[in-house]
Amino acid sequence: MSFDTVIIKIMDQIDIKSFNKEELTAFVTQAGLPKFRADQLYQWMHQKLAASPDEMTNLPAAMREDLKRHCSYATLRMIDRQISRLDGTQKFLFAMPDDALVESVFMKYRFGNSVCISSQVGCRMGCRFCASTLDGLQRSLLPSEMLEQVYSIRRITGEKISHVVVMGTGEPLDNYENLVKFLRLLTDENGMNLSQRNITVSTCGIVPRIRDLAREKLSITLALSLHAATDEKRREIMPVAQRYTIAELMDACRYYFETTGRRITFEYSLIAGVNDSAQDAEQLAHLAGDAGAHINLIPVNPVKERGYVQPAMDAVYAFQNKLEKHGINVSIRRVLGRDIDGACGQLRHRHLGVPG
Repeated sequence: MSFDTVIIKIMDQIDIKSFNKEELTAFVTQAGLPKFRADQLYQWMHQKLAASPDEMTNLPAAMREDLKRHCSYATLRMIDRQISRLDGTQKFLFAMPDDALVESVFMKYRFGNSVCISSQVGCRMGCRFCASTLDGLQRSLLPSEMLEQVYSIRRITGEKISHVVVMGTGEPLDNYENLVKFLRLLTDENGMNLSQRNITVSTCGIVPRIRDLAREKLSITLALSLHAATDEKRREIMPVAQRYTIAELMDACRYYFETTGRRITFEYSLIAGVNDSAQDAEQLAHLAGDAGAHINLIPVNPVKERGYVQPAMDAVYAFQNKLEKHGINVSIRRVLGRDIDGACGQLRHRHLGVPG
């Protein structure tokens, strides 16, 4: 039996890089090939990070040709690469095979190298401080397309990657099934074998999916983009708050912690004159205390179309101090890539032809 026969039975194109080890083995053996060919193929894709089947030199030439002819093999074209002169942060704009554009970021920290990837092409969540949503949602990314952002940056930079954050363009929990498949592939011991504890997934707060993710029993960090401590203020800057109240969010966060044992992080973008008052700090401290959450303060990255302004750093430190006086664990996100299109969606937005 050949790949051709199997593929006619399944579909016109098979996304082999999205297969887990068991699925790939079943696919290869259905085609009449020995099981060890699946092991070799999986290793080429997820350990050696082959950019195409042509690089898989220990596979028979006929098998490589069948893979190219009948299977899709997620690869990205680098359209733009910006490197910060301030801190070495690298921002990438990649094109998918269908020319959809996504952004990814490579960042150096004391604890290791981190890659921030996108989960969708564009975003439909409409958060007012974010450039990702300016052009709407085009489509969600496949597991292979999320993986390939990590793999491409490894190939381009030659650097080892120890941490991955799903915090780029898109709402990860709006692409739930593909996200979970991506997480399991990225942490598979037969592949890149990244520690689940070194992965962070950020969500604007889709309550049912937070509960679903808790039941996956993963050891990842869940980051909730909170950005306001009252429903009224949150609705002004985050349309998703029209659907889920803060009370519902906090219930979901407690469920996540109780189910996984993993503490939630509250992401809080500080916007001058919007959510940075002493009262905001008091209300936020109350929420974080009840949920046992860590707070990550983010001086907002200005997006011209939105008009939001970053507070002065002394105001950021004062806000942090107010939280810490309530016994809340707080960090201030290190500001990276400010001399390039560092904020989510800015580089893609500019390349789509709309000044950003």
